[in-house]
Amino acid sequence: MTGTTGTTTTGTTTTGITTTGTTDTTDTADGGWARTWSTSPHAPIEAFGPLPSFADTTLRQAVRVSGGGRQVRLRITNEYGTAPLTIGAARIALAAPAGGIRPGSERVLTFDGKSAVTVPTGAPMLSDPVALSLPALAELSISLYLPEAVKSATCHAMGVRTAWTTPGNSVDALTLPADAESLPLQALISALDVCADAPVKTVAIIGDSNTDCSGTTPDTNRRWTDRLAERLAELDGPAVCVSNQGISGNRMLNEGLGDAALARFDRDVLVTPGLRHVVLAIGLGDICISYSPQDGSGPPADFLAMFPGAPVTADDLIAGYRQLIDRARTRGVRVHAPTLTPYEGDDTFTPEGERARQRVNEWIRTSGAFDAVLDFDAVWSDPAHPSRIRDGFHAGDHLHGSDAGCRALGDSIDLALFR
Repeated sequence: MTGTTGTTTTGTTTTGITTTGTTDTTDTADGGWARTWSTSPHAPIEAFGPLPSFADTTLRQAVRVSGGGRQVRLRITNEYGTAPLTIGAARIALAAPAGGIRPGSERVLTFDGKSAVTVPTGAPMLSDPVALSLPALAELSISLYLPEAVKSATCHAMGVRTAWTTPGNSVDALTLPADAESLPLQALISALDVCADAPVKTVAIIGDSNTDCSGTTPDTNRRWTDRLAERLAELDGPAVCVSNQGISGNRMLNEGLGDAALARFDRDVLVTPGLRHVVLAIGLGDICISYSPQDGSGPPADFLAMFPGAPVTADDLIAGYRQLIDRARTRGVRVHAPTLTPYEGDDTFTPEGERARQRVNEWIRTSGAFDAVLDFDAVWSDPAHPSRIRDGFHAGDHLHGSDAGCRALGDSIDLALFR
């Protein structure tokens, strides 16, 4: 196969990965910045209940970065807002347990030198860089004071991190007050970038619930992307960050819970600072919905109604992968793909859907279209029943990974791919 990085040769297959034998030699990050944490924004989802108005409210959120640096900047998102978003004050700090912040680590975030900013409707906004020494895997606390009611808060509603709200402006509070309320979501923030003394690069992963890892224990960083970041942080040499752009319920070709991957790929992946690798972990949701049982034994009608669009075939998905590959390669980055994981036992399963999954996996493994194949199907499949996830690796629903299952995926990846 010949790609943008030159001619590659057929590589080898292990339990978790097939490679083409290429080596990444590009270390220079875009403008010195690299994306160290992210969450894909989407519109509020009515089926999950109304979001709070946030009027005269402080919103505090904790996130774990992947790679460290000496400067950091925050990306605020109003991309699905229906009115301008006013930020009255913003702070970033090293996080302490239970929503607290470590004394002395607080930094004021500014926007063009001002402590307050109005983010236009439908737009993101980057903060000014701030000096803050961050080790890899550091936990950060982000506090936003929202003086006015937020209409249609851009969010990430099915993530595995807790946020908190408190009345009034409490961005400086070292501990959360007793009247703080917890929220099982992330809102109004979508990324953190770092700048370091040495080159830093980023691996961006676009996917669905098995990248969002909605079956893992909240607030414990048990996603397979978290495990990948932990392993990369242990290596010597240039730092490699991980940007998780998974959305639970996401599909490649049709919208559902979040815009389709084909629609959001440029915004969520291709403009990533420091981008050097793309992982396309998407497609199983398209199969689950397209081949769902039609005899009433599958998911309820109100659930299926959240996933509009015509059913898609395996060939449609393969064509979609080719589109994403071509768009990524125009940026000169390497493109990798996991195989689609088993899902028999989930209420969307049908034999027809399983045949489509196997057809797509055969193409992923044998087409030579990718710089490497991450064989997640082989990691999760029950040897005695390959269309099912082995016991202990799913979250009880036969579809989403457990803590152990996601760790196994993260451990299966050959880190040499990203060096």
